[in-house]
Amino acid sequence: MSAAQSAFRRNLKHWFAVEAIPIYVIMGGAVTGAGWYLTRLARAPHVVWSRENSTPWNTIGPNQSPKMFNVNQEFESKWNRKLL
Repeated sequence: MSAAQSAFRRNLKHWFAVEAIPIYVIMGGAVTGAGWYLTRLARAPHVVWSRENSTPWNTIGPNQSPKMFNVNQEFESKWNRKLL
């Protein structure tokens, strides 16, 4: 075993103890969930990022649906925001 491998194993035993693995998993899941939620909030249809079209919801026609999932409703087309 080389010196780099033995140093890596010593460091691995010091920082990644078996009893600390649940904390790493929980924190990784929390950070991933928070990142997903913030991305979801930023991409919502009511959030406006550009000043060119400050009211994009006014371009939705009566035969278009801005919703991701429609229950018992029929629309001719689905509305899409051009920019994000």
